[in-house]
Amino acid sequence: MARKPMISHHVASAAQRLRHVFVRDLEISAFIGIYEQEKVKAQKVIVNIDLSVKEGSGDDDISHVVSYEVVVKKVEAIVAAGHTNLVETLCEKIAESCLKDARVMAARVRVEKPDIIPNARSVGVEIERVR
Repeated sequence: MARKPMISHHVASAAQRLRHVFVRDLEISAFIGIYEQEKVKAQKVIVNIDLSVKEGSGDDDISHVVSYEVVVKKVEAIVAAGHTNLVETLCEKIAESCLKDARVMAARVRVEKPDIIPNARSVGVEIERVR
């Protein structure tokens, strides 16, 4: 059985012809959580995304690359679709939406809730998914 090639999630790789596309500290208001108050009042979440992406043709055409603007719009659409109980579920939905683009070889997604635990800067979940 063939093994999947190792993919570096955080750096571009000339050897693997991968580029690193990322979104840092995207603040978004979301209905997320298991408690009743979290179902009726939106709260701030912070999203970080790292994608390992196959390099394109090298020309100067936006349609030949994975656009971070499109990635942000996908996150906004997922959050706008309605309440999510678990941060883990939101991470999975974001990673899945990114991996729908065949050029994305791997996705690392971190979702943080900064206002939940008073004596912690933030809490959350980080996942990695590989094609």
